[in-house]
Amino acid sequence: MANANHQLPADNIRNRLIKANVSTNPHYGKPPSKRSIDELFEAGVFFIDKPSGPTCHQIDAWIRDMLQIPKVGHAGTLDPKVTGVLPIGIGRAARGLHVLSQTGKEYVAVMKLHEPIPEKKIKKTLQEFVGTITQLPPVRSAVKRVRRKRNIYYIEFIEIKGTEVLFRVGCQAGTYIRTLCVDIGKKLGCKAHMAALRRTRVGKIYDNNLCTLHDIKDNYIFWKEENNEKPIQSIIHPIESLFKFIPHIVIRDSAVDALCHGADLAIPGIVEVDTDIQKKDSVAIMTLKGEVVGFGKTTCSTEEIFQKDAGVCVIVEQVYMKKGTYPPIWKKH
Repeated sequence: MANANHQLPADNIRNRLIKANVSTNPHYGKPPSKRSIDELFEAGVFFIDKPSGPTCHQIDAWIRDMLQIPKVGHAGTLDPKVTGVLPIGIGRAARGLHVLSQTGKEYVAVMKLHEPIPEKKIKKTLQEFVGTITQLPPVRSAVKRVRRKRNIYYIEFIEIKGTEVLFRVGCQAGTYIRTLCVDIGKKLGCKAHMAALRRTRVGKIYDNNLCTLHDIKDNYIFWKEENNEKPIQSIIHPIESLFKFIPHIVIRDSAVDALCHGADLAIPGIVEVDTDIQKKDSVAIMTLKGEVVGFGKTTCSTEEIFQKDAGVCVIVEQVYMKKGTYPPIWKKH
């Protein structure tokens, strides 16, 4: 559970509104909890506790070779020495990792001050960085070095030992904690640098519920060599786990296959919708069984979806469900 003062965008609470009372056909699709291991390997997620040492791309390659899966990706690159939460998507789930960038992230960092500073001044200065800040990415970064704005949701001073300050920070994806430490040092009137870093949250994925690379290897062997599915099933999550933290729009069975063939979502296909959706928001398009169909941007708000009976309400940007999972009823109209 998140501390009441440690709120990320993923902690926003939404309610589900019913637009139409309809049922789903049990002969098509499948609730994510009912998928087999083979189906999870087609579109699954591991939440890994990244160790210090390897790069994120090296971890991708290791899992790709170990599981013999052609498509493996990660969400939010961590430097080699940084540890903590690293979501890994396999198969079709690799394309859905980008949604986690909207959920917020949390880190615990050790900042090394280059000279002693009073604790009271440190605490006051840390709070001055809460809000919107401007950063210039480090020289060694994966993005172009231009100044950009990032949101700092909270900073908590934890402790200080000598000139080493331990603090927790919740921030927008793309925030450089290394740069943040340097900027805090400048504000304090002394130099400072990041000495250690651990990512403790991505959205509502916490670092106390992760698996290790050894867990993946051992549990995969148990499954393949001993036909024991339970260990690997306990650490691989369905693709839907990536979409828990953004608004949902639930659609009729009859609308699913049209989206799988490239159609945008029209209002008549909607049966349920989350509250507080605004125009141009990112949403997950779900079936009544809880399966993710795709991802897109809205053209209208929750209120407008309820007021209107026709028109496109979501421009679909990505589709994750395989064609033919639901029957092509739309072709009969």
